[in-house]
Amino acid sequence: MSATEYIILVDEEDREIGFAEKLAAHEQNLLHRAFSVFIFRQHGEPELLLQQRALDKYHTGGLWTNTCCSHPRQGEETSAAAKRRLKEEFGITTTLRSLGKFHYNAHFSNGLAENEIDHVFVGHIDRETTITPDANEIHAYRWTTLTDLDHELASHPEQFTPWFEQALRIARQGI
Repeated sequence: MSATEYIILVDEEDREIGFAEKLAAHEQNLLHRAFSVFIFRQHGEPELLLQQRALDKYHTGGLWTNTCCSHPRQGEETSAAAKRRLKEEFGITTTLRSLGKFHYNAHFSNGLAENEIDHVFVGHIDRETTITPDANEIHAYRWTTLTDLDHELASHPEQFTPWFEQALRIARQGI
């Protein structure tokens, strides 16, 4: 994590109230803006592109989650940030649709926390789209149907990030 990257602090209504260095925001449990992107492809039942976070991430390393997620930077619109990170993490460029947002607050064993207003975006790609995952961000990736994912979430919820299920409920509206 870059020591000079700043993220957008918000109030409970998602109104911008300032900026904080990224690590400091996570150390101090400061409420900030974030986004989660879900990419689907159609193959009979829709399939969702999941990523397993890099093992050395500052929190939740090795857990499965949505296609990509991050924080908009100072002066960056959330939708532009979502498109930027999707391109950086997977090499994918596609139209993204905003479906809503939610608040969650998760604390981790290393003392860090995520206290976020998380904006959910959904996009679609075709089966021929080339995927080029960034190994610094992504340990592994896979496609799964929502039926299989529901079974996996029910039997092994500990293998997924704490925001994933809430974000997925919103993302289902955009399939």
